[in-house]
Amino acid sequence: MGKQRVLSGVQPTGNLHLGNYLGAIRNWVEIQDQYENFFCVVDLHAITVPHNPATLAADTYTIAALYLACGIDLQHSHIFVQSHVSAHSELCWLLNCITPLNWLQDMIQFKEKAVKQGENVSAGLLTYPVLMAADILLYQADKVPVGEDQKQHLELARDIVNRFNHQFAKDQPVLKLPDPLIRKEGARVMSLTDGTRKMSKSDPSELSRINVLDSPDQITKKIKKCKTDLVRGLSFDDVDRPECHNLLTLYMLLSGKTKEAVAAECADMGWGQFKPLLTETAINALKPIQDKYQEVMADKGYLESVLRDGREKAEAIARSTLTDVKAALGYTVPL
Repeated sequence: MGKQRVLSGVQPTGNLHLGNYLGAIRNWVEIQDQYENFFCVVDLHAITVPHNPATLAADTYTIAALYLACGIDLQHSHIFVQSHVSAHSELCWLLNCITPLNWLQDMIQFKEKAVKQGENVSAGLLTYPVLMAADILLYQADKVPVGEDQKQHLELARDIVNRFNHQFAKDQPVLKLPDPLIRKEGARVMSLTDGTRKMSKSDPSELSRINVLDSPDQITKKIKKCKTDLVRGLSFDDVDRPECHNLLTLYMLLSGKTKEAVAAECADMGWGQFKPLLTETAINALKPIQDKYQEVMADKGYLESVLRDGREKAEAIARSTLTDVKAALGYTVPL
């Protein structure tokens, strides 16, 4: 039997931050040789909230280049742009038509973002999870790397699979039921300004996150200004010290040390000693990625060839799945 297939993606909404890298992409890199991987830049998802059309294309190339810079290996993985494969939009529409409205209205992320957008909330934001399901199901993915905040969306995808196969493909299921791949450590990297909130691109404060392409000066400034407490001695898992736990976790992940080693090293430290240590570690960990990114971006022809090859491979699989879905729904086959 061949390798199991993995599908995942990141939105092209500006730079990747450490939450994206440590919570997702580094995990992809570590396990990629075990699977056949499809990693897309999910630019269709990017317009479910207000976006800047002047930067969308450039941001798309940035994320694709960062995939390569972070260590995605083309021997095991395919990189492509979501909107370059039209089957994503078509399958989303077909699945929208069999997905109960109340399933979507119960999505926690929709409720949270809808409150922020008020009357400007789009239908696209409501049906975002169906597009995510289409992304996964088009490639008959066995595994989907997700953070804790995306588990509900994957459960919806599984519900859609069961509903579709039960209603339209009882004798021979058309869609595969995907399982989650969840990284235990670092799956939820928190904000530098509030250790109880996830690190996010949508946070208006740049000080809340360290971006993968931040300069050493920017990293130094952000860590120097990050929220801490007045307690001397640093420890994991203290519910009253969420920022302490988050910063120690960042140091653990960026340094490659074990939790036990970090706990012992930092037990008697004050913030004045720890912050420079975390700063140096972050700068050193990100430098190879930044160097590789500059190399990839300097060769636009190479990057375009990677995306073209990825699209061709993705399109062949996606088109086959879409044909089977349409046949199950009773559509005619074009002559």
